Amino acid sequence: MSNTVNTEKLSSARFATATDAFVEVFTASVDFDQRMAAEDIQGSLAHAYMLNTIGILSDAELAAIQQGLAQIQTEIAEGRFNWSIKQEDVHMNIEARLTDLIGIAGKKLHTGRSRNDQVATDIRLYLRNEIVNITAQIDRLQRGLLDQAELHAATIMPGFTHLQVAQPVTFGHHLMAWFEMLSRDRERLQDCAKRLNVMPLGAAALAGTSYPIDRHLTAKLLGFSRPSANSLDSVSDRDFAIEFAAAASLIMLHLSRFSEELILWSSAQFDFIDIPDAFCTGSSIMPQKKNPDVPELVRGKSGRVTGHLVSLLMLMKSQPLAYNKDNQEDKEPLFDTADTLINCLRAFADMIPNIQPKQTQMYQSAKRGFATATDLADYLVRKGMAFRDAHEIVGLAVRLGIDTQRDLSELSLQELQQFSSSISADVFEVLSLEGSVAARKHIGGTAPDTVRAAINTARAALANLNSI
Repeated sequence: MSNTVNTEKLSSARFATATDAFVEVFTASVDFDQRMAAEDIQGSLAHAYMLNTIGILSDAELAAIQQGLAQIQTEIAEGRFNWSIKQEDVHMNIEARLTDLIGIAGKKLHTGRSRNDQVATDIRLYLRNEIVNITAQIDRLQRGLLDQAELHAATIMPGFTHLQVAQPVTFGHHLMAWFEMLSRDRERLQDCAKRLNVMPLGAAALAGTSYPIDRHLTAKLLGFSRPSANSLDSVSDRDFAIEFAAAASLIMLHLSRFSEELILWSSAQFDFIDIPDAFCTGSSIMPQKKNPDVPELVRGKSGRVTGHLVSLLMLMKSQPLAYNKDNQEDKEPLFDTADTLINCLRAFADMIPNIQPKQTQMYQSAKRGFATATDLADYLVRKGMAFRDAHEIVGLAVRLGIDTQRDLSELSLQELQQFSSSISADVFEVLSLEGSVAARKHIGGTAPDTVRAAINTARAALANLNSI
């Protein structure tokens, strides 16, 4: 290592020799944390205003800081800002440039704070903005689902368990299941936003500061609900980031499951839907291929986001209080989680309204799997038979259907009556696919009118959320 005194860094006075060139690069975070520059400047402006109110900064110094930070923000936006690894991170880069521009007042800005509480504040400001953007994409996707569900509230398709035909449902009802999952995802994000909207600024390095700062004022200026209650906790924990990653992982899990269904449904074996060409690609060797690349990629990216959650959990699990350099590793997985999630949601929000269901194929598939077998059992129960006995009788009827390659609705009355004398001509009302779905008209059921009512309720709920 060189024996030269390091005079380039604002924090260099303690050290007799310059940082090793490799270590300087290895420990720097400016390459990735510079994306929080807007949040860092936002926090600095609020901090400067507060310092002015308590007499640490004069009016002239405050004005100089505001003007200098505005110029820095412009330089960054226009790509003219000179980011330096020697200044380590976004905070020191901005402070160094501010000092170049306005002199001693730039150095006074750091009074009563530390990079530890700065970065904790910046991340919270960043995530707060990202949650707003992500929620907007969830809203778009949910509206697309509602539009499709309304169009296909009576479009019959097979419902599956174990990927085997179970009972008939409507395509609209199936889409509304995804709507409900996304509603819970949205609620989790909003709940996460409540906990992260607490301001660490003023906790300083770990113990607070001896200056008479007004943390309530700073919190108000930055739109936080309150200042944090413990300085050690404020700078050392990233549970709010982990909670965001967990919520993001659940959203990606739901999108991955949705993707799997779209991939299956678009295959020749199912042939339930047509995914628009704009969301598919072809094969370099097989000219007939139309690959569902968007759903496949979203399915794959779910593992990426879940991996980031695990990384953040492992990052924090053995850290003593308070701040440790380990926490520098929180930003890249966090940034990539937010970017990946918002891109996947955007792709789905663009794609879902344009998917074309193939109604005839869905209907015929529902007929092939004895989907109304449970309806026949329920019919016999209503005639006074114990369900287990009814279950046995229907099993025999299904066996006949398998042997003769006919659906239950295609068996004659005489054939059905050989299994039970309780069966009469009205049985065919429940053996039709239309009769089966129409009978399930309770809340949460698949009856077309019930689905339409659920859609209306959902639209009203979204309108109410967006008006708050």
